[in-house]
Amino acid sequence: MNTFRPCILIPVYNHGSTLATLIAQLSVYQLPIVLVDDGSDAATQAHIAAVVANNQSITALRLSANGGKGAAVMHGLQTAWGMGCSHALQIDADGQHDCADVPQFLTLGAANPEAVICGQPVFDASVPKGRLYGRYITHFWVWIETLSFAIGDSMCGYRLYPLSSTCELIQSVSIPRRMDFDTAIAVRLAWRGAAFVNVPTRVTYPVGGLSHFKMWADNWRITKMHTLLVIGMLLRLPILLARKLNR
Repeated sequence: MNTFRPCILIPVYNHGSTLATLIAQLSVYQLPIVLVDDGSDAATQAHIAAVVANNQSITALRLSANGGKGAAVMHGLQTAWGMGCSHALQIDADGQHDCADVPQFLTLGAANPEAVICGQPVFDASVPKGRLYGRYITHFWVWIETLSFAIGDSMCGYRLYPLSSTCELIQSVSIPRRMDFDTAIAVRLAWRGAAFVNVPTRVTYPVGGLSHFKMWADNWRITKMHTLLVIGMLLRLPILLARKLNR
């Protein structure tokens, strides 16, 4: 019996203008789509209603107030698990991710059903240099926090989650709900022994694209997150070292 039952998960916050194109690109894969509206404005709600009306594979959810990307993703993951899906492929709504790579994520997920399949961005010249350099700082800290190079890029929002282990984690610990979510959940899954498979994938920053990254507030959240994760690593150091030595 085939127990690999994936869906696609899209967190949306005021990305209505890119949504129809994204859904059209993803619909060719004939997978259930879980779309989580994170308290978007009326214009985006209208775009969501339009795409849902034309696509019966979409389960549309709405958070009454903006709770952050992590809040939307976690709500979607738990909903997908309740729907009977085994895996959820998270993809951003802003058009940065290459939908042509969906089959690669799914093939690797089917072959490695307990692993997290992580997008590892291949950037072009459109990437803001400040964001690029900031990623390298996070890479460094994640390598320390996990005592491993297993996670190629913890900040990429293009990722296939195994829902059983991921939802159990979400229900048992507090995970950040905004731009610090992607890194925090990856590190915590690594602490629990999850394997990671990295997928090189093209990432672009569209001209005029909408970014919700807040320079000061989100950098503060990321700094706080890394501080707590380093402390968490030190508390788990004997377990992490023992696991590393036994491999």
